[in-house]
Amino acid sequence: MPKVSVISDTGTRERILDIAQRLIQLSGYSAISYADIARELGVRKASIHYHFPSKADLGLAVIERYEKMFEGVMTDTSSNRAYSGRDMVDVYFSPYLELANDPDLICLCGALAGELSALPRAMQTLLKRFFSFHQKWLTQVLTAGLQKGEFKLPSSPEKYARMIIGLLQGALLVKRATGDGDQVHDAVRIIRLQLAPAGGA
Repeated sequence: MPKVSVISDTGTRERILDIAQRLIQLSGYSAISYADIARELGVRKASIHYHFPSKADLGLAVIERYEKMFEGVMTDTSSNRAYSGRDMVDVYFSPYLELANDPDLICLCGALAGELSALPRAMQTLLKRFFSFHQKWLTQVLTAGLQKGEFKLPSSPEKYARMIIGLLQGALLVKRATGDGDQVHDAVRIIRLQLAPAGGA
């Protein structure tokens, strides 16, 4: 089963994006600077500007890469007929469970959403597109699973998809505040229990 991973590497440009992504996940977009990235990478700020002339360019590139990674795995997953609806939902849970094991990191787009009004408009647009895609994908998976008898839902697939995203994003924030990764694991367990049809596991 494919796994959505929030970790990447290789290449100077990719290394810059790796560092920027992690710093945003830790501190937010507004708090980071090219000096922070250059210091960690061991290069001059000019090297960062060579790849990303402005901080907005860097922010857009970080979101686009994150978005592309998720969408690629999610699209491949939903097009694979060997996967059940539960398999697909488990693929979706994987990055949240990975982040649950880190006391400080949260979802990149969740971190950026917390400072939405301070972001360049182009970044705001990408963030809205990111969450819209996730809601639509989950809605489609839940709808198909409901029709096949794989799931039971306490509300419409669209509303439940919104709840899943909100619960998992919120659990990551509480996890960081408390240092308790079970905040996320328990959220996933509850979602799985609610989705299970009568007599299901």
